[in-house]
Formats: sequence, C-alpha cells, structure tokens
Amino acid sequence: MLNGMIKVITKAYRYDVKGRKYLGTPMRFYFKDIGLRNARLGFRQTEENHLIENVIYNELRYRGFNVDVGVVERRETDADNRQIRKSYEIDFIANSGSRRYYIQSAFSMPTSEKQRQEKFPLTNVRDSFKKIIAVKDVIDVTRDENGITTMSIYDFLMNDDSLD
Repeated sequence: MLNGMIKVITKAYRYDVKGRKYLGTPMRFYFKDIGLRNARLGFRQTEENHLIENVIYNELRYRGFNVDVGVVERRETDADNRQIRKSYEIDFIANSGSRRYYIQSAFSMPTSEKQRQEKFPLTNVRDSFKKIIAVKDVIDVTRDENGITTMSIYDFLMNDDSLD
C-alpha cells in the first residue's frame, strides 16, 4: 500500500538486449487486475491482444520474475542504400536469478508473414536463453529450427513449468 492506496498499475522498463542497459522511456504500463482495467476504460477497449499481453505480464510477475520490455537494435539498409538503425521490440524479458526468458505475446499467427513478424525480434537475440511465443489459439507446443517455442496461452497459464 502506498499512502493508503493500492497500486493497481505497474510499469515495465525498456531494456536494450544487446547494449545490456535500461532505456529511459517509454515505459509500458500494466494493470494488476484486468477487471479494474476494463471498468476504468468503461469496457470500451477490449482488444484481446492487449488483454492477453497484460495477463502474461501478470502471470510472469506472479511466478516471481522481474519483467522488462526488450529492445533489439539492428542495422539495416534503407531504400536509398543507407545504413539505418531499426529497433524491434520483445514483449517481455522475464528474469529470475540466472534464468531468463524472452517472450512474445501474439493474439494469432495465421499467416507465415505474421509468424515471421513475431519471431523476427527473437531471432536477433544472440544468446542461449529460451525464446517463447504465446498465442491465443489452441495449438500443440512446437519448437522451430531457431529454437523458438510456440505455445498456447492456455498451456502457458495452466502449467507452472511451461517456461521450462
């Protein structure tokens, strides 16, 4: 409790994965209680992808992880053949002691383009920690050639060992 008030919103800091440092802004904010979030917003903003992301954040915190938002920078060539820096976001970096997980939240990945979009930030992390995509779809847990595990949010939530 803070001055008699219960904190209902928590923040996740942005973390530069390659530079191994925290970035100042912008932070992401998550509601500890989705029902309070919905009530505060007058039940108007019910995008399931945002709700699923908030649920994943809460579950990671419940499991004792420190949770940050990951940023991976990459040098690319633009249309004029100039080198530019582009930033890609990883929804969550979950840390607890020596354990670390990179986690993407995706409502659905119905096309190969959407799969590529969700996996791309994870493939640009060059360490050996586990990389996971959690989707709303009911699917079997799979692991691709890049070592990225894709699972249903239901498997993630219902199995305490789902990250391992």
